[in-house]
Amino acid sequence: MAIAEHEVLIERDAVGVYQYLLDATNLPSWRNDVRSVKLVQGPAEAKGAVYRKMVAGRSGLSIPADLEITNVRPGAEIQFHIVSGPATRWGGYYLSTEDAGTRVRFAMEAKREGRFGFLSSFSFLDGMLQRRVSSDVAQLDKLKHVLELQPAV
Repeated sequence: MAIAEHEVLIERDAVGVYQYLLDATNLPSWRNDVRSVKLVQGPAEAKGAVYRKMVAGRSGLSIPADLEITNVRPGAEIQFHIVSGPATRWGGYYLSTEDAGTRVRFAMEAKREGRFGFLSSFSFLDGMLQRRVSSDVAQLDKLKHVLELQPAV
């Protein structure tokens, strides 16, 4: 099991940040490993929506990973579950309003699945998974940069 979180203060209003995060098709603009995203099931940008992400694999080929939105609290929280891919992941974005903008916390936990699940007690794989999850949440810094470069509405 790997757990990581990271937070940033984005100089934008919470509703705008929330709407940007809720639209999973925006992931390629701030997540280095996400190549494309498309809605495959359910209503867009709502609880129950399932998006197919194509993510960069170690061999350079794209790997599908389906993301399901599991809970939303408008303007404040988005939770998701990666239901397919190399590791089972749960995570969420948690927003709070401050004078200078919106504080966003990105938290994620992951568990190795598939043929490597039985090896999860080996420290090498645990370390790889922890580094990956930590790297994923740290990309929140790029989200800050992307949103603050957009004109304020």
